[in-house]
Amino acid sequence: MTYDSKVVNRIKRMEGQLRGILRMIDEEKDCKEVVTQLSAVRSGVDRTIGVIVSENLVTCVQNSEGDPAVVNNSIQEAVNLLVKSR
Repeated sequence: MTYDSKVVNRIKRMEGQLRGILRMIDEEKDCKEVVTQLSAVRSGVDRTIGVIVSENLVTCVQNSEGDPAVVNNSIQEAVNLLVKSR
């Protein structure tokens, strides 16, 4: 699968957020601030998972050549990935 620049940028943004959280911890910031930032990263991860799974599903369905078994299998795999990510 090819990942587009939007997905890479999302992950880089989360990487920056995590570095910021480590800095906050080093500076002994209030736990509410740290947890708020951790929640933002978690939300970003969840959204990124959704984008990756949905883009992959679209590609699989487009490449299925109308074969219902392949489409059903692709949908089941996508659902399993989403469930596993929770």
